[in-house]
Amino acid sequence: MKFLVFLGSVRNSTPPKPARLGERVAKACLDCFAERFADHEVELIDALDYPMEPVFKPHFAYVKGKAPTALDNLADKIAAADGYIMVSPEYNHSMSPALANLLNHFGSSIFSYKPSAIVTYSAGQWGGMRAALGMRNFLAELGCLSVSAMIHIPKAQEVFHDDGALQVGEDQSAWFDYFGRSFYQLVWWAEATHQQRQIEDPFTHAKAFTRQPSQRNAP
Repeated sequence: MKFLVFLGSVRNSTPPKPARLGERVAKACLDCFAERFADHEVELIDALDYPMEPVFKPHFAYVKGKAPTALDNLADKIAAADGYIMVSPEYNHSMSPALANLLNHFGSSIFSYKPSAIVTYSAGQWGGMRAALGMRNFLAELGCLSVSAMIHIPKAQEVFHDDGALQVGEDQSAWFDYFGRSFYQLVWWAEATHQQRQIEDPFTHAKAFTRQPSQRNAP
């Protein structure tokens, strides 16, 4: 199966320098996933590679074939993936606006009926857990419901080196067990939803909204 790790921070000036704090966390997620679930593919999607445009226009608002190539390619990757790992810092008790902006470019139909896992971090003591609570609602609306086990990393700059490796004194087995609990749930649900999608197209009975918001309205 295929999984995408979304790194939801575009901030490259945050201390401690030189490496972005979120990049360290994302790399650690990739390392853990590759070690524990080597039979599956995993790819990093960095919001920094998709700069915010002056006027917001989502992928689904473009005429077919006219969307920017980067958005087209990412839409294909999202649609082909079986699950998602969402990595976000906490800004004002909320998820990263860069992550929300990137995800909002795509309709929920390409995320739907697949699971997600929430990973938050901070330079302080709370590990972004307050942002994670809001992310549950956001991801549920996208249709990629989050698994129950979440990952919170306080003082991430004291845990990971620039390359995502653990710093001296940190127990890799313990950290990977912590990460692995969430990732195991993600893979378990991804296998279940993958198999069910092979049996039945979920959009046969619950069609995607393709015309206008009023499709959501009660009769």
